[in-house]
Parts: sequence; C-alpha cells; structure tokens
Amino acid sequence: MNNNSQIPQRILMGPGPSNVHPRVLEAMSRPMIGHLDPIFLEIMDENMKLLRQIFGTKNRLTLPISATGSAGMEATLCNLIEPGDEVLVCVNGVFGMRMSDIVDRCGGKLQTVEAPWGRIIDPQSVADKLKNVKPKLIAIVHAETSTGILQPLVEIAELAKAHDILLVVDCVTSLCGTSVNLDELGIDAAYSGTQKCMSCPPGLSPVSFSDRAIDTIHNRNTKVPSWYLDMGMISKYWGDDRVYHHTAPISMNYALNESLKIVCEEGLDARYSRHSLHSQALADGLSALGIERIAQEGFRAPMLTSVSVPNDVDEATVRNQLLHTYNIEIGAGLGTLKGKAWRIGLMGETCRRANVIGLLTALGEILPNRSADEAIQAAENVYKTDK
Repeated sequence: MNNNSQIPQRILMGPGPSNVHPRVLEAMSRPMIGHLDPIFLEIMDENMKLLRQIFGTKNRLTLPISATGSAGMEATLCNLIEPGDEVLVCVNGVFGMRMSDIVDRCGGKLQTVEAPWGRIIDPQSVADKLKNVKPKLIAIVHAETSTGILQPLVEIAELAKAHDILLVVDCVTSLCGTSVNLDELGIDAAYSGTQKCMSCPPGLSPVSFSDRAIDTIHNRNTKVPSWYLDMGMISKYWGDDRVYHHTAPISMNYALNESLKIVCEEGLDARYSRHSLHSQALADGLSALGIERIAQEGFRAPMLTSVSVPNDVDEATVRNQLLHTYNIEIGAGLGTLKGKAWRIGLMGETCRRANVIGLLTALGEILPNRSADEAIQAAENVYKTDK
C-alpha cells in the first residue's frame, strides 16, 4: 500500500490503540519547533501539570517518557531495582509475567504471588508472603489487559505501607478509564501508555515517582542499567535546568497535550462513569449472545472486556470477518488464553454507545444461531436505566 487515502477508518475495539479524537490528530500536524524552544518548554510544563491531575498526585517527577508503555514499565523497574534486591511481583496475567522478566534482567531476586488468570491477587496471599520475605518493592498490575481483571489496590497499598515497601503499579490500561489516585493510595511509582483510555496515539509513557521513590533512585549504589531510561537524567531535562538528554518527540507531545485537555474538559468522574456504563451495556449484550466474561465477577475492568470464545465458532475467523466486513477490530487472547478468548476494548474515544451497538449487531449477524436483536435489547436496557 502506497496511498495513505487507502488506509481505512477502523473502529478500534481491541486492547489498544483506541480511536483518536480529530483534535488530537490536528495537534500532531502543527509546525515543528525545537525540543528546547521556549514554546515547547511551556507545553512540557503543561503536560506535567495535566498528568499530575489525571494520576491524582502532586509528585514533581511526573512526565511522559519518550517511548511506549512498555518502556515506562522498564524505566520504573530498572530505576528502582539494583542487583540483589528482593522484589515481589503479583502475577495473574501476561503483564505481571513481563514485570517478572524485567526484575530478572535487572538482577533482582524475584519473588511472586500468583493467581489464576481471570482472578484478582488476593491481598491475604500478599500478606502471607510478607511473613517470609522482605522485598524492596511490590509490583502489581491495576488493569490486566490479558484478562480484563481490575485489581483492588487499597489493601495491598496498606500492606506495602505497613512493611515500608515501595509500591509500583502498572496503570497502562486503567489510567483515564477508572480512578487511580496515586497520593491517596500511597503508590510510589506508576506508569501508563498514551494509546488506551487517553485516546492519544502510541508513543509516550506517562510515569510518576513519589519523593520516596526519587530518594531511592538518588541513593543507588550502582548506575541505572539503562542510559536512555535513567530517570535521574530524564528529570533534569524535564526540570528547571532543562539539561539536554534526548530529543523529545515534539508532535507526540502536542498530541498528548490535546488529549489531556479533552480528558479534563470531560471531567475524570464523568469519564469513569462513561466507561462503566458502556462496559455494562456491552457485557449484557454479549451475554445475550451466549458470550461470557472471563474476569472474576465484581472485579472487571470497565475499559477492557475479555470473553470466552463460544465452542461453535472459530475465534480468528470471527475477528477477520469483523475487521474486513464491519471495519471493527477486536483483540485475540494472549498466553494461556490464546485461541480461547477475545479482548474487547472500550477505551477513551472508542467508548461510545454507537460502537457497543455496532459490535453487538455485527456479532449477532456473524455468529450462528444468535439474535442481534436480543443483544441490542439487552444493551438498550442498560442505557434506559442510566440517569
């Protein structure tokens, strides 16, 4: 393909990226300026201020790393972990496994608390583990993208505080789709990605470090193993000194700035309510089609619904039909759920009633012996009760 006009306007209902607001796309087309231009420095300052607002924090070290969410994961862990440090990772899906891999690569002594995929990490399991180990930090995923679980954080945060342990939280999928509130919970470090509930293109990873986490970085006995992701150096570029570290992606910061303004214009509480409403309508509609959720009841992420593929259908064939006939993208299962699950995203701009109804209509037409009308009615019943 060599003609951009042939790129279709997809309805992105996978695990990310989500659809992008036209204002954000327009922002990316603004004139290029230097990464130390006074106007760009103002945009950097505003992006930090807006990120503090959506993270629910006053952390001074809150900024977008110039790379995707996976880099945010690596930056957070490799800055806080030194060789020989004991680290407790909570694993109930793919992204807990990735954190475990990074701990190994940093030379940390990995300890894990595990739960079956689709189930939350039981705080009591963490409490029991802490009777025998004294980790430097606990790392946990807030919204596990591989299963659709939304992990409660209050009790685990209390355990970390009681044991004087740093708490690191993966907010890649949850940020801007449900409450995070770093300061209220006492989370020491968190990272996210721009392409999910922020509805900004992929390319930046917002991170936030508490003063305690910053002290940990400053008091390391060894250098941070990654030069590019060394937060000590990155913070000097984003701080008052503006010490050159790398050339920030100018256009992506324009995009982030506009997307954060859109989030704040809507209001965080209204945005969270929107994600919850459409998620419930989607779930009820899917249930009417005989498609059930994988995540544990009562702990389901509103922005990412993982469902079991019915026995009478081929999951890849359905995804291909959705994409090529209806222009709708949904995601396949990962890890142990590969070939067994679909992951359906309702994130940011994608989280709209029209998209819920459109997907249910398409599935009702594709799947054998199903009724699109029943699925749509089930979803509409949710919308009727919304005040």
